[in-house]
Parts: sequence; C-alpha cells; structure tokens
Amino acid sequence: MILIADCGSTKIDWCLLNGNEKVAQIFTTGMNALLLTQEEMTQRIHDELMHHLKSYDLTNLEIYYYGAGIINDEIKSHVVNALKANIPSAGLIEVASDLLAAARALCGHKPGIACIMGTGSNSCYYDGERVVENVSPLGYILGDEGSGAVLGKRLMGDILKKQLPGYLCETFLKEYDLNRDKIINAVYRQPAANRFLAQFAPFLKKHISDEAVHKLVCSSFVDFFVRNVASYAGYKDLPCNFVGSIAFEFADVLREAAATQGITVGTIIKNPMEGLIKYHSAN
Repeated sequence: MILIADCGSTKIDWCLLNGNEKVAQIFTTGMNALLLTQEEMTQRIHDELMHHLKSYDLTNLEIYYYGAGIINDEIKSHVVNALKANIPSAGLIEVASDLLAAARALCGHKPGIACIMGTGSNSCYYDGERVVENVSPLGYILGDEGSGAVLGKRLMGDILKKQLPGYLCETFLKEYDLNRDKIINAVYRQPAANRFLAQFAPFLKKHISDEAVHKLVCSSFVDFFVRNVASYAGYKDLPCNFVGSIAFEFADVLREAAATQGITVGTIIKNPMEGLIKYHSAN
C-alpha cells in the first residue's frame, strides 16, 4: 500500500492507495516542519492520523510525504523519524518539498516548469526526475509575486492610497468591516500577515471585470513571469504549469499575462493530490 501526504501549513491531505485504488482520504491539521519539533510532529500524527489507519495492514507501507518547510536534510530526518515512530512497519519513507510535489503532479516524468501559486508562490525547472533549478520565492515582502498574499498587499495599498475607483474602496471596506487602523494593525502587529492579506483574493475575483482590478492582478502575474520564470533557460520552449488556488481561480488572467511574455501555460490544477496519485500508482 501507498500513503501520500500533501502537507501545508493549514492542512494535510493524506491519501491511502491500494495499487491505483484510493481506499482512504484523510484531512488533518497542517504542519510546517520548519516550525515544529520532531516530538511535536510525532504527537500530532499520532493524535490526528493513526486512528484513521488502524483498520489497515500497514506492513511494508510506502510513504511519500511532501511538505511545507522541508528545506534541508536535517528537517527531512525529523519528519522521517516522526512517521517511523507512528508507523514502524513502513517499508519506505520519502520526504520531499512541496515544490517537488507540484513538479511530479504537474509534469510526471516529463521536463517542464512547475509553479505554485496560492497564498505564496514558487517555481522550478524540473528535468522529469528532479528539481534542478529554483528561483528563491523570498516571501511576500521581497517576492512571492502573483501570490494571494501579494495580491492582497497590493489591494490594501491601492485602497488606502485611493488608487482604485471610489466605489470599489467603499465596497471593500464595508464588506470586510475594515478601516485604515484595522488593516495596519493586522499587517504590522499581528502574526500571519500573509494569510490575512491572501484572504481578500475572492474580492479581486468578484470584481475582475473592473479595469483597475484586472490591471492589478494581471501586472502581478506579469511580475511573476518576469522575475521568476524568465530566469530558467529555454523557458519559452517549455510548458509553464501551475498548482494552487490563485492560479486556478484566475486562470484566464494568468494565461493573458503569460502571453505578454511569450510564455505558454500548460496544466493548471487547484491541488496536487490527483496528480501525485497518478504519479505514484504508475511507478
């Protein structure tokens, strides 16, 4: 049997396969391996996952865990040990980054450019087996172009500086019960400002037909292509593929922005699990 984990900071999507048949799909609280200790991850897996798996024979189980915060071998080993502590009978445990998950889900065994565009953004050149080049995303303050956090940041700035039509500014502030002081407090004094900012993407989607909103979104996507994708050799000759809620919800504008840079957008999916199931059940 195979257990695949798509782990973000908010939730983990676990999928148990018997051959190519999905026998269970479980959702648990997210884990950022960079921010949790091995002991904390071990306990969380025990408390939230294991009772869902107790009726299955996990002998020689293959585990493929893709997660946020997997940035070096030490962190990988912590995740491996947390999984081993809970599933000692596992035959194989592979821990990798969410970027490799995106690449495998989007490209399979074919070369391509794989991108993540959700709350944050990221990209890589994938040779069909490995991530061989990655432009650092740098987070929503220095980078993360096109992400929900950056779209929200630009929206907040344009509203507070009255760069959008008056009716849009008024509609937004009323709809979310916000004012300048509340926004400043949330962005500069509260934790998880990136998630606060990203939550306003639906407002942009709702008003995308407005010229000013369309320009805001499209220009942020152009920035993503110019500052990230254009750094990969041969980027105009390979499909540029996306996973993530922002790419999925704004697919038309994303393709429009790509066309201005001579880039061809290939596959766009909301989350990587179905692609990962296809990848691992075929191997």
